[in-house]
Amino acid sequence: MSTPTTTQEPVMNGLPIDDEHFAEQFPLSPLDDHLIHQTPDPVRVMWTGDPRAYDRYWMVAHDAGGDILIAAGGSFYPNLDRAEAYAVVNVRGRHSAVRSFRRLGADRADLRVGPIAPQVVRGLREWRFVLEPNEQGVAYDLTFTDTTRQVFREPLSNSATGLPPGRRGDVTSGFESFGDVSGWVEIDGSRTTLAPGSIGTRDRHWGTGRGVGGPAMSLGGRLHVGTNGNAFVAFPDRALWGDRLFYRFGDPRKGFEKVLKPTRRLRFEPDTQVFTEAVVDYRFGDGSIDRLHYEKIGQQTAFLRCGMYGGTPDGDIHQGSYDGPDLTEGETFDLHRPETRIGIRGLDEHLCRVTRDDGTTVLGIYQTIDPLAYEACVSGRPGWDLL
Repeated sequence: MSTPTTTQEPVMNGLPIDDEHFAEQFPLSPLDDHLIHQTPDPVRVMWTGDPRAYDRYWMVAHDAGGDILIAAGGSFYPNLDRAEAYAVVNVRGRHSAVRSFRRLGADRADLRVGPIAPQVVRGLREWRFVLEPNEQGVAYDLTFTDTTRQVFREPLSNSATGLPPGRRGDVTSGFESFGDVSGWVEIDGSRTTLAPGSIGTRDRHWGTGRGVGGPAMSLGGRLHVGTNGNAFVAFPDRALWGDRLFYRFGDPRKGFEKVLKPTRRLRFEPDTQVFTEAVVDYRFGDGSIDRLHYEKIGQQTAFLRCGMYGGTPDGDIHQGSYDGPDLTEGETFDLHRPETRIGIRGLDEHLCRVTRDDGTTVLGIYQTIDPLAYEACVSGRPGWDLL
């Protein structure tokens, strides 16, 4: 665990351009100089006073051979003045995580949090994901180029089921996409360039709730750390992202296709109840059906408790709950040890070899909440069974 290295204050034309300088202009911020306003308020003023308001990015990528798996994400909490980010790098079972925290401050265009420094290169087209050198010995510089058409996800909420009664429940809107990934990953000074065919998926979501603040801010409701589980698989003709099928840019099919509730048959490690294999039947809104066979590749899993989903393995830091000085921390695990997998299981991204019933095979991600998925299968929950 360590704090970030102190850097020199940024200066432009002799004037500092840091938070202390912008404080005298509050509530204005640098983004107010862009022609992007949607309300009479300055950009940094949120539409709600709910402390659980968030703005978030997430990305999972892997190389073409399945040896390298990367998961990254970050969140801003404007009403809490907090910013956080995480990066997970798994190379053949060596699972390293870096987490970093800071005050959000004035400049919401600055996505850097410690050594985690993504950039929006071209909105809806290209991101750059950067992890600078750190004590965990992992680093990367990746370019993510979108290949599927993004579709706005309408916000859904129901005040009748909120806690306390009348309060809106979790509200999420945003979009998702798949893309090609290029660049390099470095492990303990050894750099690997990603081969052509490396891909990933990403999303941009914003709203309120979704576990922000951990148990202290859940108001007695369910602590949301994910869903029943999702799948993120890009086939040449269409891409499965949870409850939607997405199409490549320029595809004559418009919008997206709805994915109905799947029927799952899952297999798990007997000693850890962590996912290993699945056969899942998907029905789509157009009436078609796909059967996908997922086979996990070795110990290629990104355990997202290390990204604060459900609380970190050791410090129990939940997304949005850290309220201290700037901090960078992390850990490295050997996933070949069953006791390690038991200790960090939760919302998990498993890299799999995925075969469609027409014989098409690609690499993709199957997401479970372990061991809850195992318990759902054992209990006979509708749509869940053991393989």
